[in-house]
Amino acid sequence: MDTNQYLEIFIDESKEHLQAMSEHLLELEKDPGNTAIVNEIFRSAHTLKGMSATMGYEDLANLTHKLENVLDAIRNQQISVTVAIMDIVFSSVDDLEAMVEDISSGGDGKRDVSAIVEQLLLIEQGEAAAAVEAPEAPKAPPADFPENNFQYDEFEWTVIEQSKEQGFTCWELAVSLRADCVLKAARVFMVFEVLEKCGEVIKSIPSSEQLEEEKFDEIFTVTLITKEPIEDVQEKVKKVSEVEQVHAKEIVAAKGETGEKSAPAPVPAVSAIQPADSKEEGKAIQPVKAEQNEKKAAKPSASNKTIRVNIERLDILMNLFEELVIDRGRLESISTELNHSELNETVERMSRISGDLQNIILNMRMVPVETVFNRFPKLVRQLSRDLNKQINLEIIGAETELDRTVIDEIGDPLVHLIRNAGDHGIEMPEVRLSKGKPAEGTIKLKAYHSGNHVFIEIEDDGAGINKDRVLQKALDKGIVTEEQALGMTDRQIFELIMASGFSTAEVISDLSGRGVGLDVVKTTIESLGGSITIDSQEGAGSIFSIQLPLTLSIISVMLVEVEKEKYAIPLSSIIETAIVKKEDIMNAHNQQVIDFRGKVVPLLFLEDIFSVPHEEEDDRFYSVVLVRKGEKMAGLVVDSFIGQQEVVLKSLGNYLSNVFAISGATILGDGQVALIVDCNALIK
Repeated sequence: MDTNQYLEIFIDESKEHLQAMSEHLLELEKDPGNTAIVNEIFRSAHTLKGMSATMGYEDLANLTHKLENVLDAIRNQQISVTVAIMDIVFSSVDDLEAMVEDISSGGDGKRDVSAIVEQLLLIEQGEAAAAVEAPEAPKAPPADFPENNFQYDEFEWTVIEQSKEQGFTCWELAVSLRADCVLKAARVFMVFEVLEKCGEVIKSIPSSEQLEEEKFDEIFTVTLITKEPIEDVQEKVKKVSEVEQVHAKEIVAAKGETGEKSAPAPVPAVSAIQPADSKEEGKAIQPVKAEQNEKKAAKPSASNKTIRVNIERLDILMNLFEELVIDRGRLESISTELNHSELNETVERMSRISGDLQNIILNMRMVPVETVFNRFPKLVRQLSRDLNKQINLEIIGAETELDRTVIDEIGDPLVHLIRNAGDHGIEMPEVRLSKGKPAEGTIKLKAYHSGNHVFIEIEDDGAGINKDRVLQKALDKGIVTEEQALGMTDRQIFELIMASGFSTAEVISDLSGRGVGLDVVKTTIESLGGSITIDSQEGAGSIFSIQLPLTLSIISVMLVEVEKEKYAIPLSSIIETAIVKKEDIMNAHNQQVIDFRGKVVPLLFLEDIFSVPHEEEDDRFYSVVLVRKGEKMAGLVVDSFIGQQEVVLKSLGNYLSNVFAISGATILGDGQVALIVDCNALIK
């Protein structure tokens, strides 16, 4: 069976099952006696094992199988849930995640897990073996087999009687699978395939649907009409891997001797499991029942309303729409020049429709931040154990949506910030108690929409930031000068911890304190067109607030002109525009500045920054675009304002990736290229 076509689905579903296992394990740790939670974990592990075996990833299937044994012992109350056992189970899930990640990256999913397997076996044998003193005997058929298991309706008895008249024999077969059988449904499929070559299967217990969904233990029973010797049939069935025993008994009872009167409703005459296109183990079992088909036709079941779409297809769709936006801008420009009423109406209608289409495409790319947030509860649990601290994680607004491109990049910065909050923020339990705080510290992870931005906040109720210590460290490292330090606000001092190489940790640990991390966080967030601010109160805690754009591909800009060149300044960075008189400009520290609402704002002349050829003119007024990055502001001096427009952000490519203060380019309606100004790079 060619499994490559199923690889993406396998990876996606494996990650979903592993995430579900992690979430339920955290719940189980809080409520060890809840068998319903154990059943959920077991179900996810069992499905993952089956998928892995089908896809040929034996290491993944074997480790999941060992984990499944431990979970089975827990749900059968042969093992009690302890912290030590949970640590080993969590480590197993970590290894499974690493193996799936390796497969996702093109690997074979192999990993040395001998140590964790040995620990799982010790748990299973040491704890579970005590509850089962003697080894299990081979499974015998049920005591009431076959008389009380099967009840045939009138039509089925007619089939049995007529087949006997034609020289057939009717047998009831009890097939017993091994207790550690992998892919039970696939084994059932193979057994039915063998039986149907020998004769006709007219009934099964459990039903074909239950067999397909593996809703049975190790034994299932079928009614077979055949001319072959039953010994030959039994031998053929036993050749199916993981079939332990096959018991057979001939149906000899007369029609009146059965318990058919107790049957509440007729049973379908034929309940055969038909072979699928492929005879490989992983193929689905496809029951064929005429009566069921009629019912389905009469009452259609609710179908799944969602489909999986490869992100590359959405990227292609987005690129095509971006071209449409460029052409829309061109049409609007032509329409304005010609001033033709019908053309204007058509262009206006096209603009509305393309705007709606844009919203739909952008919404298709939106993903809840939950996909990133859901890995943090397990991270915080491990963090608590590594640091010997008591930390509780609260997640608020996990349903908030962000563009997939932003989601893919934001995970690592959030990991750094949560580790930082746990390591530097939350105090040791005894320290917290001495300060009158509860022993358990709290980290809040919150996401919410505001305008065209998403805000993510990481708040802790820990020690806060000692601004004097931070400032002294920054002075010692030469990050700021004594003169600069005098005029710095509290927030500016706090943000010094995100300077490259800055660290106040007394001891370098595996978690933080190496002088890297927060500077990487800042760089990553700014590369996404976002910003990060820090507020803190010593002794009470800190809040790291991240502001991110909803999407990165289509942005709103203010078009400006510098000499004959056009530039686009993102509206997300703009506070307002202003006309400044030449005499209002002052000089401070060799820098031209203006007084804007009581604040001193430096002026940056784009013609100088981008080396635009300048024609000498007697300018008495300056057109200024006031932009902000966090608490810092600057005034960008341009020649004129053109207006607001939605544009498509295009990369400059590898050759021009390091151009200062330019984040990309866009094609305007008249076909000209306008460079997009990176305000974050300009404001230092």
